Amino acid sequence: MYILGHPLLAIVNILGGLLTVYSFIILAAVILSFVNPDPTNPIVRILRQITEPAFAKVRPYMPKTGGFDLSPLAVIIIIQFVQLGILPILSQFGISMIAN
Repeated sequence: MYILGHPLLAIVNILGGLLTVYSFIILAAVILSFVNPDPTNPIVRILRQITEPAFAKVRPYMPKTGGFDLSPLAVIIIIQFVQLGILPILSQFGISMIAN
């Protein structure tokens, strides 16, 4: 099992980093949504292309709140749950595989 522990830890670390970067991308998209930027701006288009698929999957389950879209908050909460709840369990499993 020693051979599987290190790749599992590497995957956990990479996934944790990617989720952190994605959280910052979501934060940037939310901040830009308050400014009402030009939709043809390449940065705005890239941010929307990256974040909109995740928002679209969560949006049907969110309550209607008028002009506020709570789907970015829900996605960040899901990311935090994965980072703080699931990844540490996988990390401990990988460490236990190495120790045995």
